[in-house]
Amino acid sequence: MTAPKPPEPAMPEPAEPEEPAKPEPGPTRVAKLSSGAVLAGVLAPSLVFEIGLGAILPVVALAASDLGASLAGASVLVALLGVGQVLGDVPAGALAARVGDRRAMLVATVLALLTLAGCALAPNLLTFGVAVLGTGAASSVFHLARHSYLTEVTPVVNRARAMSTLGGVTRIGSFLGPFLGAAVLHFTELRGVFWLAVGTAFAAGLVVLLVPDVEGGGRAARAAAVRVSTRQVLAQHWRVLATLGTAVVLVGAVRASKQVVLPLWSEHIGLSPTATSLVFGLSGAVDMLLFYPAGRVMDRRGRMWVAVPSMLVLGLSIAVLPLTHSLVSLAVVAMVMGLGNGIGSGILMTLGADVAPVAGRSQFLGAWRLLQDSGAAAGPLVVSAGAALGSLAAGIATIGGLGLLAAGALARWVPRWSVHANATTRRRAGVELTWGGGAVRSREELP
Repeated sequence: MTAPKPPEPAMPEPAEPEEPAKPEPGPTRVAKLSSGAVLAGVLAPSLVFEIGLGAILPVVALAASDLGASLAGASVLVALLGVGQVLGDVPAGALAARVGDRRAMLVATVLALLTLAGCALAPNLLTFGVAVLGTGAASSVFHLARHSYLTEVTPVVNRARAMSTLGGVTRIGSFLGPFLGAAVLHFTELRGVFWLAVGTAFAAGLVVLLVPDVEGGGRAARAAAVRVSTRQVLAQHWRVLATLGTAVVLVGAVRASKQVVLPLWSEHIGLSPTATSLVFGLSGAVDMLLFYPAGRVMDRRGRMWVAVPSMLVLGLSIAVLPLTHSLVSLAVVAMVMGLGNGIGSGILMTLGADVAPVAGRSQFLGAWRLLQDSGAAAGPLVVSAGAALGSLAAGIATIGGLGLLAAGALARWVPRWSVHANATTRRRAGVELTWGGGAVRSREELP
């Protein structure tokens, strides 16, 4: 008889890795995601949308007065734009997570069309106030969606430049809007400016609709991620929101106060409205010129090279503003303020993109923007409180102190949470960025 064959040894099953392999983004992906079509899908509608919002900002108070509001009532109605943004931030994140970032941008433009038309047609203050509040909420959805979308489609090697360019485009739109609104007012009545904003919102939505979505890229990673609720996202990431988020609140407060302290102090020292406008324009011009260099420095050197100097320069320049007593000295300080704000263009969006998780990104960024917008709403109140107590200079100096506090908070917490804070944090995380060929190498998944 033939001896039975010994059983073949079982092949050992390959050990499963602790974590799934993560593909490294290579030059091909970088080329796809930095295409002109992708940038047009975010930057072009952002510019057009912001032009419309910038055009209506000076007109909201005038339209409220035309409907019978007092000076205090008109101020409240102007504030409703910011209130709408704050109220809309977290719901905007939930909406973007449910329907997608680009669809959320389309929803925002449709909502803006309705609310801006409501502003133009409002027969009374109540209707006008609801429409203004809704416009602020629509703006919140649009801002959140474009931030989340650009975070997803932009490779980390270009992230800061993309975010700072988005911030610069927003500032350009806000700068151009009032001039275009003034031209419309020359030919039409007061409500014509709201119809101009309706047209810009429609144009922004049309661009978003026509520009194709990115193929592949971050969408595959997000689709594979487990869907989480807003509550889960906040519970999992409360530490970064409580620490680095404190710096976000302070930065938002200081930046928003910049728009208030200049005209108030200019009026306090007796300058004419024309001189005030000139000073404001000079500061805005310096601010707008620096967004791309700021992003380039953040990409190459790290976020700390821009975040801390920006707040130091802005805080110190605001603090010395009460020492100015002439047009020349005020103009010099105003341009330094523009320098400080300009070199920080896009820093909060970049940091938000750095620390946002893949699963629940939109909800996290909604909470992130809530902190930013809350600070922006609170900052001018500090200045107003100082003026109400009889010392505008004290209110302005307090904002300057908050700027220095923001610089300290950024210096403390940015290296703790962002891999891309500086060269040291990148080296510790095993991240190597190469710009010549567009390659990105990392031992871990890049945020």
